[in-house]
Amino acid sequence: MTGFARFKIVAGPLAAFLIIRFSELDPANPLVSKMAGIAVWMAIWWLSEAVHLAVTSLVPFIMLPLLGIASAKNVSSEYMDQVIFLFIGGFLISFAIERWKLHQRIALKILSLAGTKPKRILLGVMLTSFIISMWISNTATVMMLLSAVLAIVFMTDKPDGSNKGFHKALLIGLAYSATIGGMATLVGTPPNMVFMRTFTETYPDSTVMNFSKWFSIGFPLAVVLLVFCYWMLSILFLKNTHDTGVKATYFSEQYKLLGKMDYEQKVVSVLFIATAVLWFTRADIVFGSFVVPGWSNIFDHPGWITDSTVAVFMALLLFIIPSKSEKGTALLRWSDAVKLPFDIILLFGSGFALAMGFETSGLSSWLAGNLEVLKGTNQLVLILSIVSLVCIISEFASNVASIQLMLPILIALQKELQIDPLVLMVPATLAASLGFMLPVATAPNTIVFGSRKISVYDMARAGFWMDIAGILIITLFFYWLH
Repeated sequence: MTGFARFKIVAGPLAAFLIIRFSELDPANPLVSKMAGIAVWMAIWWLSEAVHLAVTSLVPFIMLPLLGIASAKNVSSEYMDQVIFLFIGGFLISFAIERWKLHQRIALKILSLAGTKPKRILLGVMLTSFIISMWISNTATVMMLLSAVLAIVFMTDKPDGSNKGFHKALLIGLAYSATIGGMATLVGTPPNMVFMRTFTETYPDSTVMNFSKWFSIGFPLAVVLLVFCYWMLSILFLKNTHDTGVKATYFSEQYKLLGKMDYEQKVVSVLFIATAVLWFTRADIVFGSFVVPGWSNIFDHPGWITDSTVAVFMALLLFIIPSKSEKGTALLRWSDAVKLPFDIILLFGSGFALAMGFETSGLSSWLAGNLEVLKGTNQLVLILSIVSLVCIISEFASNVASIQLMLPILIALQKELQIDPLVLMVPATLAASLGFMLPVATAPNTIVFGSRKISVYDMARAGFWMDIAGILIITLFFYWLH
């Protein structure tokens, strides 16, 4: 371990000690300084990645009880919230899609419809990545599709290197569209679910946010960003690429080689579609004065049923319905479930524990009082500032860590300014997915960069324009929406 690595580890707890020992943020309430110390400790470790992100996630469980902010019982409950089960259920469904290679069929079908011209192939790759990542992890989406995209890269490689721009566009487009697709649904990317859990915990009486409501906001915004991304990549990388050399019928022939959908693929497809339908129709859908009742109303306590209920129920069915091609097993085996990313689950839990600590200690109220200076700030400027700040942080830190650090502050700000919390929290959540410039900003960026077919400069050049566009699109969208 280098000296700098040791310094990063020591910096977190040292900063916490100095804040707790020598600052009096609120003389009447010492818990405020204690909670601020914990938050700064976690921020330093998260942003510097001094230790694994999941290791940092254990800090609240240890420090909140030790410093008298909350009991271990209350803190531990934050680490296994119902929104975490939404995440688990969504991942289990994606494992079934992977196991039966349904994603390959979807990808080849879209590419066969797109054609073999450079711009059309790019559009096909981006649409495939976008659509799949709406429902499963953007990391898993890129991992699934990377081999297919690299096959196109190798197939269209020319001795004179004239197709290098096309290859860069494909790989960057694959990563970016997966990130953008994750913004469209609540289950598409972890920051969205972190927001949902924090929002429902902070505003328990509010019914304005559910799967369909998020989709009505996130999907059109993501489509606009996807269109810009396609146009931008075409200009930057496809100016001089007119022919790929791919046979016109290549993708359709590859699709035919898959044969007909087997029993397992059909059942998983039905369950996947049913999951989406149940998510959309669980709560009432309001069109002005016309209301379509949600199916949860047929039960005695519709408010007790959440999107996580649907996700876990469908995952349960996958463990029960037998496979025909592999006798004695179900569509999903427990050996598949061990791939669950428990580091992300711990990250979720720590964010919820951090938010609870902010509220319990009084740090939220203290922040609110000190944010009074922002009263009267133009709402457009306020949203633009928040979105820009979160975007910058997410370039250097985990998008989950970025939004977990920001949401408690935004809640305090909302309470002080007395404005719709969605105006602050949703734009910030979407902005946490805007890490497009650096290879380390998101897992999709890291994966495609690992192909060694693109440089840091290529990604930074495209990512700069994507960050700018994302900041402006999100800001203007929410300013006009409210």
